[in-house]
Amino acid sequence: MRGLIPVTGPEVKGAHDAEFVLIGDRAYIVAMANDVQPGENAEWPFVYCTLSVVDIRTMQVVKRVPMAKGGQRFANATLPEGSCFVPRIIQKDQHTVRTFFASEAPGKREAQSYYLDFDIRQLAFSNRLSPMKIRTRAGVFPMQPKRYYDDAVATQRFRREPKDFGLYTIDSFKEFDGKTYVAMNNYPGGQNGLAILNKKRDLFTVVGHYNPAGPEKLSESAVNRLPDGTWLAICRQDGGTGNYMFTTSRDGRTWSAPAYRDIVPNGGNSKPNFEKFNGTYYLGWQESTKVNGVSRSVFNIDVSPDGVQWKRKYRFATDRSFQYASFHPHRGTIYLTVTQGDSSPSRKERIMFGKLE
Repeated sequence: MRGLIPVTGPEVKGAHDAEFVLIGDRAYIVAMANDVQPGENAEWPFVYCTLSVVDIRTMQVVKRVPMAKGGQRFANATLPEGSCFVPRIIQKDQHTVRTFFASEAPGKREAQSYYLDFDIRQLAFSNRLSPMKIRTRAGVFPMQPKRYYDDAVATQRFRREPKDFGLYTIDSFKEFDGKTYVAMNNYPGGQNGLAILNKKRDLFTVVGHYNPAGPEKLSESAVNRLPDGTWLAICRQDGGTGNYMFTTSRDGRTWSAPAYRDIVPNGGNSKPNFEKFNGTYYLGWQESTKVNGVSRSVFNIDVSPDGVQWKRKYRFATDRSFQYASFHPHRGTIYLTVTQGDSSPSRKERIMFGKLE
């Protein structure tokens, strides 16, 4: 952890939930941030999204670029007032990365997800704001929580209360058979599913939902595909035991009832990771153990050749916390981002970047 560098600016008081891509000698890192106080909340209209560019040869921040903020004017539209939440990023072409985020004002309006393109030559965002779309079995719609909720009700008899915010693609994008998959969720609604991002990068198609029939509230899952083609998802749990639950699927549409697994005996309620690098699966999960009374201060990474037999490879323990990590390989090195802090109870104060191995 000594090799991690902060990538959010000195003006930032609260930051959380980063994602990134690596192109050439640079990392492009998106995160939500605010300049008022530690932490994040969809009800805080001062939460915005930002992008940091890092030279991975020198491990220096090249530039920080504001991305989206409530009320911001673009050439073709103006963002409504409210928070800009849970940014995500993917390489669109040789010179462009596409970023995604949700514009939210809980209890006031239905949230809407948008995308913005960033030119990696000019290190600048496009001045055109575009709404994301979502395809469910009922058709194609603006990407809003109600459409995702209605699909779960229609296809899975989902029973939790609808929420007008909280629809995000929470996991890293993953490529299988020429398609781009991602775990989708509604965090406050406790709703989870698998989706495909189209080639134009402007439409998510819901493949299937995985939600418990019981009282457990699951969210923020990470998915991957095992050697036999089976999908496996690890899901965060809020309330109840707080431990992670797992679900499987042969086709991505119909999923097993979520269940506990012995490989995660004492998980805490935080976002997990499930990646595959160089033929090895990496399962990252938050342990409920606390260092000096700090939540999300212990994070484990277990590895497996087949997704069945696991062994511990890393255990991060720090009272700065180690939470909401993301991992990506590039030129033989695995890089990571993680949320950390010094003094606030949430420890959501800055985004760190560095090398895992």
